[in-house]
Amino acid sequence: MASLEENFPRGGIQKKPTEGKTPNPKLERDNLFDVCCLHIRSMLFFLLSQALCEGMLLLGCIKEVSDYELVVSLPSGLSGFVPVTQISDAYSKLLSKEVAQGELLEDLNSLSDMYSPGMLVRCIVTSVEKSADGRRSIKLSIDPKKVNKGLNASALASGMLLSGFVSSVEDHGYLIDIGVSGTHAFLPRQKAQNYIKAVKRGQNLNCIIVEVKNEGRVVRLSVDRSEVATSLATERQNWTLSNLLPGLVVKARVQKVVPLGMKLSFLSSFTGIVDFMHMDPEKSMNYSPDQVVKACILSIHPTSKVVRLTLRQAFLCPGGSPNQLSNDRMGAVVEESTVKAFYKQFGAVFELDDGTLAFARLKHLSKTRKSFKPGAFKTGCKHKCRIIDYSLMDEMCIVSLKYQIIEARFLQYQDIHTGDVVQGKVFALKPIGMQVKVTDGIKGLVPSMHLADVILKQPEKKYNIGDEVRCRVLECNPAGRKLILTLKKSLIQSKLPVLSNYEDAKAGLITHGFVVCAREFGCIVKFYNDVKGLVPKNELSSEPISSPDKVFHEGQVVKVMVLKCEPQQERLLLSFRLSNKPAPEDKKEGTPKKKQEVKYQIGEMVDVKVLKKKDSGLEVSILEDEGNVIASIPTVHLSDFVATCKLLWHCLQEGDVLPRVMCLSDKGDHIILSRKSAVISAVQEEQIVRSFSEIQPGMLLTGYVRNVMPFGVFVEFPFGVTGLAPKSMSDKFVTDTKDHFVVGQTVIAKVMSIDEEKQRVLLNLKVSECSSGDSAAESFALLNQYFKEMKEIRNLLRRRGKSLHITTQGLCELVPGKELQLVVQDVKEDGSALFSGSCVTGLTVTATRYHLGDKNIVPGEKTKALVLHVDALTSKVYVSLREELLKQRRLTENSQHSAIVQHIAEDFAVVSLLDTGQLAAIPIASHFNDTFRFDSEKLKVGQTIIATLKVVKVNDHGVLLAVQDPAKKKVFVRVRNESETALEEILPAVKHSLSLGDTVTGTVKSVKPTHVTVAIDDKLTGSIHASRILDEVPIGSFPTYTLKAGQKVTARVIGGRDVNTHRWENMLIILLLGQSMLNLKEDSALKKLGLYNAGQTVTCFVKKYNILKNWLEVEVAPDIRGRVPHLLLSLNTKVLKHPEKSFKNGQAISATVTGTDVTETNLCLSLTGIQSLEQGTITVGMVTKVTPHVGLTIALPGGKTGKVSIFHLNDTYTENPLGDFKVGKIVRCCILSNENGKIQLSLRQSRNSKVEDVEITCIKDVKKGQLVRGYVKSISPSEVSSTGQREATSKQQLKPDEAPRLQVSMGFTWDEDMNAMDIPVLNQKEESSESEEEEDLQSKLKKQTKKEKELEKQKKEKELCKLEAALMDPSRQPQSADDFDRLVLSSPNSSILWLQYMAFHLQATEIEKARAVAERALKTICFREEQEKLNVWVALLNLENMYGTEETLMKVFERAVQYNEPLKVFQHLCDIYANSEKYKQAEELYHTMLKRFRQEKSVWLKYASFLLKQGQTEATHRLLERALKALPTKEHVDLISRFAQLEFRFGDPEHAKALFESTLSSYPKRTDIWSIYMDIMIKHGSQKEVRDIFERVIHLSLAPKKMKFFFKRYLDYEKKFGTAESVLAVKRAALEYVETKSSLADP
Repeated sequence: MASLEENFPRGGIQKKPTEGKTPNPKLERDNLFDVCCLHIRSMLFFLLSQALCEGMLLLGCIKEVSDYELVVSLPSGLSGFVPVTQISDAYSKLLSKEVAQGELLEDLNSLSDMYSPGMLVRCIVTSVEKSADGRRSIKLSIDPKKVNKGLNASALASGMLLSGFVSSVEDHGYLIDIGVSGTHAFLPRQKAQNYIKAVKRGQNLNCIIVEVKNEGRVVRLSVDRSEVATSLATERQNWTLSNLLPGLVVKARVQKVVPLGMKLSFLSSFTGIVDFMHMDPEKSMNYSPDQVVKACILSIHPTSKVVRLTLRQAFLCPGGSPNQLSNDRMGAVVEESTVKAFYKQFGAVFELDDGTLAFARLKHLSKTRKSFKPGAFKTGCKHKCRIIDYSLMDEMCIVSLKYQIIEARFLQYQDIHTGDVVQGKVFALKPIGMQVKVTDGIKGLVPSMHLADVILKQPEKKYNIGDEVRCRVLECNPAGRKLILTLKKSLIQSKLPVLSNYEDAKAGLITHGFVVCAREFGCIVKFYNDVKGLVPKNELSSEPISSPDKVFHEGQVVKVMVLKCEPQQERLLLSFRLSNKPAPEDKKEGTPKKKQEVKYQIGEMVDVKVLKKKDSGLEVSILEDEGNVIASIPTVHLSDFVATCKLLWHCLQEGDVLPRVMCLSDKGDHIILSRKSAVISAVQEEQIVRSFSEIQPGMLLTGYVRNVMPFGVFVEFPFGVTGLAPKSMSDKFVTDTKDHFVVGQTVIAKVMSIDEEKQRVLLNLKVSECSSGDSAAESFALLNQYFKEMKEIRNLLRRRGKSLHITTQGLCELVPGKELQLVVQDVKEDGSALFSGSCVTGLTVTATRYHLGDKNIVPGEKTKALVLHVDALTSKVYVSLREELLKQRRLTENSQHSAIVQHIAEDFAVVSLLDTGQLAAIPIASHFNDTFRFDSEKLKVGQTIIATLKVVKVNDHGVLLAVQDPAKKKVFVRVRNESETALEEILPAVKHSLSLGDTVTGTVKSVKPTHVTVAIDDKLTGSIHASRILDEVPIGSFPTYTLKAGQKVTARVIGGRDVNTHRWENMLIILLLGQSMLNLKEDSALKKLGLYNAGQTVTCFVKKYNILKNWLEVEVAPDIRGRVPHLLLSLNTKVLKHPEKSFKNGQAISATVTGTDVTETNLCLSLTGIQSLEQGTITVGMVTKVTPHVGLTIALPGGKTGKVSIFHLNDTYTENPLGDFKVGKIVRCCILSNENGKIQLSLRQSRNSKVEDVEITCIKDVKKGQLVRGYVKSISPSEVSSTGQREATSKQQLKPDEAPRLQVSMGFTWDEDMNAMDIPVLNQKEESSESEEEEDLQSKLKKQTKKEKELEKQKKEKELCKLEAALMDPSRQPQSADDFDRLVLSSPNSSILWLQYMAFHLQATEIEKARAVAERALKTICFREEQEKLNVWVALLNLENMYGTEETLMKVFERAVQYNEPLKVFQHLCDIYANSEKYKQAEELYHTMLKRFRQEKSVWLKYASFLLKQGQTEATHRLLERALKALPTKEHVDLISRFAQLEFRFGDPEHAKALFESTLSSYPKRTDIWSIYMDIMIKHGSQKEVRDIFERVIHLSLAPKKMKFFFKRYLDYEKKFGTAESVLAVKRAALEYVETKSSLADP
């Protein structure tokens, strides 16, 4: 420790006379300062950017005071905050005590009671953290123990100015905590009361030491204001650099003066610097060397000991406060401010119009760093700026030159008023609501109730961080920096007055509010600024409302009228009844009233006139109403085509008339119109739904995209019905929904399912599902409509006549196919050319290199060109000089021609016919929903296609109209509906000579649960339904699984199905199997639905259990399906609880026909027979309602409902009889009565079994001595009245000595052995739960087991063998293809099974079969199992790489990229190439990846690993340089570290070391990199190198916790590889480190 003292002397040693050593440190300081003076321009704001660090002492000024923190202004325009826990130890103890007790303490004062803005405080930096947006968060402490940690008791001297806190109040004075251990500071009460009226515990005081006793253990203090204000720090007070404090006033001598600052010496041996901002403004030009001045210490750096001072007068009197900015000046815009100085790293200093100085940070000088021009900030330049803040410690304004800040509506909370509509960005989603950032300094909260007009259960699905939102201010409290917002559209769009205080609530005022409470007495409605009012029950509606809480919900936006208001009592009486008392405002304004009278029906066609163009659309007036009704047409509703919408908006002008526009919605004050022809046609042809109740699954509806979310697309239809198309909306793999659809786009959607309870509709936008099948006709209709609308736009422009600009006239005359005489203007580097000419004045005419043909043209040359396409929006004309486009020949409709793609526009492509050269337009999309194409599917200029002409006359379009030949286009496989029998493997129908009754022989192609597909010959395929396989179908069996793939079968034709229409015709072959069936006559083969009678028993086959609809779907015959409702599945409640487990797909079951459904397309079936709900019948039901103190409502089979009284729930008394019953519970019940449609039920066990009580219907049924049971109904002093089973009242006394009746628990449990397998699931006779039958059944089974013991043993052995083979040995490989088929049938989504199946075929060198298995797997595996599908794709890539050609491999690769995440597929193929030593192909693929995925770090690392394994170290080094340029800066450290690790493993270890050393020299505090470096060096390096690294690390200046980790690692290393001496050396170094830290903490 002695050596430590010598090397790092404390403050007290500095005054000792050591003549020989004195000049050196002084000389060093002077030299250092000389350097500082030379660079004082760059050091002016050095504190702002770099010098601020933990442990730095600062003088600060309190800026704001809140409940939990102080905001402190610091020098150089910085701000920090002091948490409530960093005030003092005494205050923290009081806080902890209050929290522990849970009640407020009297002697605990709030921060606002003890501190006020403008007060100067000494503080120390405890941490400096950077937030995600680059802002600094400076955490401070004013705890005297931390601020005065450099002082000790022996260093205290009289006259010292210290800051302390009142720790306790004594009889004669106050104990003050000055933060010096071992010292008690006392302030006499009498002296304190002269200057401070009320001294509070925890209060901060500036004190002068008056007397020091007992070597500093006791000091007496004074708070005399005159003494404090005139106090000076002198040499006698023994101040040193280690205990010097900010806020001390010293006498200083000027050493050197430069234009922007000066150097001072003070306390004889200390030096400090003053920047020009902290000179006295009145004397700034009058300072000279050796002049003596008073200065105040601003900051002391903990390590460099650089001291900064200020000469400003406000700081030279301790206890004073700096000047503050007037409130009206904050936010003011200064038209001309003059640049005083510019600092390229930090910002600029300006002189404002009133002569005061202001500072602008670098980021506030321009919009972005790239747009910043330093030349504009030379001294004397003038700029417009806005005052955005004020630095109290610099007495200087902070300004900004950013245009968006100067023009911003809101700069601080004071600028925002209640009711303002503001724009903001979502930056956090929390349980209490959503935080929105309005501006950089203004943040607000949207409570959960206000996220939408309805309560959102999952707001994260609607809002994402970074989303732009439009809010309205509900409440703004600038003092508390509190801003409450709402996102309710009804409030944001409201035009009614804003009610923000009770004084404005005049009787008759109509406004919008929101319900916060609905109770029996009425509703409480809240407005802005927490104004609340009551709507009494009689004012809720013109109709009486018994339960307001059921009609109104929390958060509901309502329109109310003020009835009465008492502002002083803050009472407000409201009404929802608006019709009887119209608002007085409506009488004055004629137009709004007129608007309300005119009501337009949705679908009504009107003509409109454009009044105003807005960014969102057009504001128009309806001509039918003489222009008095104002409406709007959103831009996206101007056309069905997105590109045409923008063009039409651009071309329309105020005053233009648009005919035949349809009313889309009319909300009274807001009418929305639409010009979408597809939507208009759908409404006029009644192909729409007017309400949710009209929607049926399978409907095709025309609508438009309302919103595009990551999880799907919301589609809106006319009349306001909205549905969701989930992410799997397309036939192609959807990576990002925004790539497929845009808001406002016209689409045709198919309804997939409906949730009536939640009023939700699920849609499908797949072209394969939504198209009619004739893609050529649909695509031509789109093309025709597009050119029809383009013709209207061209006519619109022509009608304007000579008033148009010449450019617009030229656009009207130019059409594709027109020949022009042009002059070459310029030839670009890419080969394209620009042209000019008299006919194209003001237009940009261009031809690509392809369209120049073989011509070599030069600027100035005249040439003939043909117009390909005219883009009116951008005024561009695309032309071609190719000679073959100028031929002409007569053409016929529907003729096919080869054509070459010449130009590709947004909605169509221009092609030239190969044989004539004429231009034709072909549609790019085949359907409204066909919006996305992979790169391989897109048309390319120069590509040859087959086109079919549809319009052969060149009209106003300038081109012929054609469609691409559908035979040559890629078509999508039609997806099968769930309701159809699976015939997906049947190819388009072919001609055949088969007829009904013919016998055919075929091969089983595939086996499904309800049908088997049979290949009759190479081109013909048939299907055998499960009902047509066996002559007699055993109940519980699976008929289809009796056949195997590849098996030869003989069958008979009984019908056919058309592939496209799926109508029953003799086209695709339907077969039947079985000997007796082969002999049937053809007429009896297929039975019609109407031939089944109620009560008839049929054998059907399970298709699936529909969980949404709660019914079992079955198939009786190929064309006959049925449904079994949930309650008719079984009488066993266990089966009804989990029906999906009891019924397997393809299983044969016996059912009873009860009728047909409402659509007459399905049979209604029952598995429990036809239920007769007569008295005494035992049945099952489901609880639908629980009524407290009354009983239950039960849903019964057949759609009936029954009631259960609370007396009929149980045989025994329970405290809470209804507690065990919840909605949805399945129960067994007995029907007590069924009269007039009212069914009374009982759930008593005695009623549902054969052990019954004696029936008591009247008093005569009761006999003496008889034992009866009943429920207590009433109690009187003399008797207890009980209610029996028929509600008869017994007057008998209940004797206390009577024994209770024995209760036998219902049911029994089967042993889990093989006997359970012998009992069919659906055998109704064995499902009885009557206790007597159960006992008989159990005893019978026991007897049977004894008699046939040997037989049972043999059965068990066989079953166990099967189980062992199938289940107990999963590692055993299947032996045949049939085994694999069974496995993949049971686990269709397991990629491991499919890969094993492929490997099985590959072992037998059956490559084609392995390919077929892979394709089958890709079709079978669920689309949600993306990883499982990817595994199969990788296996298929491996297969093609090993056994296929490069061409087949590339085809599979392209498909895999389309249907999976592209990056994963690329990486897998690279691995495949590398493993198969195809290094050239791998390298080419890596080059492609680096272009396509340049922002992915994993790609660079994978390529680096590949290169190093090939020994290409130099290439790896070049790759690292490229990677550092491509990737963002934050990834660089990790990237270099990962490259270095790869170098160690595969490359040059020396270069790897250099990489690590370079990284650690730039980032010495990255402990993770140090740790990795150590691990690698321990593994690969020598012991000397490892020890060198450890020695460097343990001498770093890191946090103690991290240093402990490195010391421990060093010690473990030496224990393992070193000697006893080296272990001891490590321990010694650790001990020295600990002692150094402890000495610094407690000097």
